[in-house]
Amino acid sequence: MTDEPSTDTGTHTRTAPHIDTDVAVVGAGPTGLLLAGDLAEAGLRVTLVERRPRAAGNLTRAFAVHARTLEVLDARGLADELIATGGTVTRQRLFGGVSLSLSGLRTRFPHMLITPQYEVERLLERRARAAGVDFRHETALRALRQDAEGVTAELAPAGNDGPGKEGPGAGGSGIRLRARYLVGTDGVRSTVREQLGLPFPGRSVVRSLVLADVRLTDPPREVPTVDGTGDTFAFIAPFGDGWYRVMGWDRHRQLPDDAPVELDEIRDITRRSLGSDHGMRDARWLSRFHSDERQSPAYRVGRVLLAGDAAHVHSPAGGQGMNTGLQDAANLSWKLAAVLRGDSGDPAALLDSYHAERHPVGTAVLRSSGVIIRLAMVRTPLGRAARAAVARLVSTGPVSARVTGRLSGIGISYPAPRGAHRLVGRRAPDLSLTEGRLYELLRRGTFVLVAPRGAEPTAPEITTAPGKVVRTTWANDSRRTALLIRPDGHIAWAHD
Repeated sequence: MTDEPSTDTGTHTRTAPHIDTDVAVVGAGPTGLLLAGDLAEAGLRVTLVERRPRAAGNLTRAFAVHARTLEVLDARGLADELIATGGTVTRQRLFGGVSLSLSGLRTRFPHMLITPQYEVERLLERRARAAGVDFRHETALRALRQDAEGVTAELAPAGNDGPGKEGPGAGGSGIRLRARYLVGTDGVRSTVREQLGLPFPGRSVVRSLVLADVRLTDPPREVPTVDGTGDTFAFIAPFGDGWYRVMGWDRHRQLPDDAPVELDEIRDITRRSLGSDHGMRDARWLSRFHSDERQSPAYRVGRVLLAGDAAHVHSPAGGQGMNTGLQDAANLSWKLAAVLRGDSGDPAALLDSYHAERHPVGTAVLRSSGVIIRLAMVRTPLGRAARAAVARLVSTGPVSARVTGRLSGIGISYPAPRGAHRLVGRRAPDLSLTEGRLYELLRRGTFVLVAPRGAEPTAPEITTAPGKVVRTTWANDSRRTALLIRPDGHIAWAHD
């Protein structure tokens, strides 16, 4: 940190502390932590700004880690350690008895991991700190402006960041930060998004959801478990340490978010939805909230970008929220690093591809989570008959595979240029190579070129790949396809 020079006007003027950095990340949830760690490991200066104190913890609603996210974490050497913090399930319950098998997913992780979000954050924060990220806790973004060379952000101590409060240039305790790029990962009420003047269109899809972290005297035999009556629904998932997360909703008890929650209310909803409250007791946290469906029309405005809940928010159905944000970060981090290191021949196009690839994914998640929550809430005979028809359809082979591919993230592909090989844009599985597993090689943060033994493929996509390219060959000599795999595990080029 340095001090800005001040102009001598004959009176004493305090100068605002000043931070220079390559990338400022605003928001230290899972998305921001993964992004900041990636960028710092790429050799960039990263400042992470967070309103909360470091020891605040995060009693948030996320607890499901899907297969694709585990692959993203595997490419950073964190997946196996995270799996040890929770439990895995091979079926995903949705609504009305619909249960999807995950065991057929073509991945090293054919399951869903149930672990609290704070375990994900703990591992990502440790990695980010080890990589040299400059953490600024209890610090809030007050304003930002950008120009052709970078972004200037005005910061203030959390609680001293509202209108009329002291800040940089006012002789107060603010900080002026200068970054080449800034990324907002600061959640549904994103200050970064508001400063950009971006709308957040959408609406509330369900109100007065109640949550509790509890002990259960008689846990359900199958977890996670979910069911409903049309007027209520309830969901129970284990944290793996003797605690359970219970979520419930009652159509006839629609209260504002600040209305108090009693454990008896959640017991009643759970009994009516699941047939038992499973001996619910010792609540350590109770909360009431509403769930919105919203999405920003743009994920990039000049040198400022959005990721995670700052860019999109949806119902908790399907457990896709945290996963989508982490995959946003994995898509953006290597592109931003390539631009800042001067490895990209067309920086604007590369950064624009972040919105082009991830915005449609965010839209798809809004739709799928919206369908799941609406089907769980139907109450009319016609609606329940339609739900039964959807359940039969989802249970069929091709449709079931497509649904599990989308929910797990394994089936997500990005648009490919016209005339490209059919594999371009797809996510690469964990291939067996002469140097080991693909996702172990991806831990180097580079492109990976896989070729048949003795082949030397050449293509513009290879010579212009941002940064260093690791070359390897198939472990199986019968494989004749050459692949160029991006740092985020998607295929950039292929040739038979």
